[in-house]
Amino acid sequence: MFASGFIVNDSALQHLKGEDKLATFSRQEGISTGNTVTNHFCSVCGTLMYRRSSGFPGMTVPRIGTVDNLELHSTKLKPKIEQFAKDRVEWLHAGEALQQVEGNYFTGGQ
Repeated sequence: MFASGFIVNDSALQHLKGEDKLATFSRQEGISTGNTVTNHFCSVCGTLMYRRSSGFPGMTVPRIGTVDNLELHSTKLKPKIEQFAKDRVEWLHAGEALQQVEGNYFTGGQ
């Protein structure tokens, strides 16, 4: 239904451990832009660690929950944008002070 992630340049992404345990799954169907999205997840526990899209080469979208520094969760990694707001279920309210975008922020809201 929703995920909290952030975007980082691949050159700034560092695996401290466990990179050898990552598995991938790619898909194109169901992706509104037609890009291929590849999920990188732990092959041991199944946790989705991050995603990469063919539409944003050189960029990775890690899940905020994969960052161990909890102070960052409420400071630098605090969400600023809610994408696909038009698809939000009626019982979930918009996040406080988040920019609301009907579709994909990076494609002009489409």
